[in-house]
Amino acid sequence: MTEEIIIAGFGGQGVLSMGKILAYSGVMQGQEVSWMPSYGPEMRGGTANVTVILSDDRISSPTLNSFDTAIILNQQSLDKFEETIKPGGTLLYDNNGINTPPKRKDINIYLIEGAKEASKMKNPKTFNMIVLGAYLKIKPLVKMENVHEGLKKSLPERHHKMIPLNQEAIVVGAGAVQKIQVL
Repeated sequence: MTEEIIIAGFGGQGVLSMGKILAYSGVMQGQEVSWMPSYGPEMRGGTANVTVILSDDRISSPTLNSFDTAIILNQQSLDKFEETIKPGGTLLYDNNGINTPPKRKDINIYLIEGAKEASKMKNPKTFNMIVLGAYLKIKPLVKMENVHEGLKKSLPERHHKMIPLNQEAIVVGAGAVQKIQVL
């Protein structure tokens, strides 16, 4: 099994953290992992994306031109990465800030209203974990106990008090994901 993922959005949405937690979760599971971030010089508010590869086999290159899954959190990223999803692949997107919905007919499309769910939780910092929970519901590639370990490894110790809230957000995301188009 190999899963090649792009997570893309604005800086400050937790894109890189989401990828890091996913990568750590794969490491905890004994998988080969690649985590390659990319962001503009403006960081918060600028575009950011991260490529994550989870594999049972050695990873030959962290550089990818096409993906099994794209997790998209803004219109710029949808415009840039929608066409890079492999036919039969998966697109998960948050519709907050997306004016033109996905157009592809040869991929699986899922919607998570992560911003809305984070607002319901009264904590916007849970947004990325809600989105991660939605992704793990669609593709349970890593065990939840490894995701919890990934949270501990990736969050600075001063933020460990937030782990229970993040775990709750993952559950919320898993329950809130909606199928738009499934092949």
